[in-house]
Amino acid sequence: MKSVIQILRPHQWVKNFFVFMPLFFGHQLMNLPLLINTIAAFFAFSFVASSIYCFNDIIDVEDDRRHVEKCKRPIASGKISVTTGYILMFLMLVLSIMISMMLPYEAKTTTLELPYIIIIYWLMEMAYCIKLKRIAIIDLCILSVGFLLRIAAGGAASGIVLSHWLIMMTFLLTLFLGFAKRRDDVIKFQKTKIPPRHNTKRYNLTFVNDATTVTGSVMLVCYIMYTVSPETIANFDNRYIYLTTIFVLLGLLRYMQIAVVDEKSGDPTKVLLRDYFTQVIVLCWVASFLFIIYII
Repeated sequence: MKSVIQILRPHQWVKNFFVFMPLFFGHQLMNLPLLINTIAAFFAFSFVASSIYCFNDIIDVEDDRRHVEKCKRPIASGKISVTTGYILMFLMLVLSIMISMMLPYEAKTTTLELPYIIIIYWLMEMAYCIKLKRIAIIDLCILSVGFLLRIAAGGAASGIVLSHWLIMMTFLLTLFLGFAKRRDDVIKFQKTKIPPRHNTKRYNLTFVNDATTVTGSVMLVCYIMYTVSPETIANFDNRYIYLTTIFVLLGLLRYMQIAVVDEKSGDPTKVLLRDYFTQVIVLCWVASFLFIIYII
């Protein structure tokens, strides 16, 4: 059972909280029917993500066996067979589609329906595992689009039309995190002379440092423009949302500190789960946002 849990990687499900963003920014977080729908979408996306993790471990089994850390993965170590991996992969996919087709409440939306978003995400990630992850920059764009599909899933489940600000901020933020992660790969490559990924040689410190700075800066500007835009002020009936920019800036600076000073930006999920400073910043941002829109 431990090996099954390990291959499904439930700790990575934290990424799927992005499906709640349309509800959060749409000022509908207290709408119980839509919240239940979004929770269902969260689990649908979590199961389809686990399906992809199974396939990734199957397709990369030989590379993983030669890797210092990845050799401990269930399939690479022999704890789970390739056949079992395929069974788990399809089981997770079926569960995901079933959940996406049985949302408790009907949400009227102009966006794609949730089952189609799930299938598009699955096919895109399959292509990523097979080929696209080997192409520098394209690999990060695919990962960022994956997060856009997560917020699209949240929009489909809640019936909330996605804001162009939300789309741009999500893409830029995930691209920022992706470049910071590639920085960690470059440092490992310099120390061991063994590339952690097939495309690591197409990155270097100068490039990833500049790319991280650019994407982080543009994302911050985009967030500031979002908070002061007439559309946002009218939606929340509040002109003080710009104050939450403080925590967004602190979050970006903290992550850059982890990437550049500590050189531990290899897994954004683990950073969020283990770094107390980052957790406090995220909680302060959420609390300040909720306080401003629901109390002030």
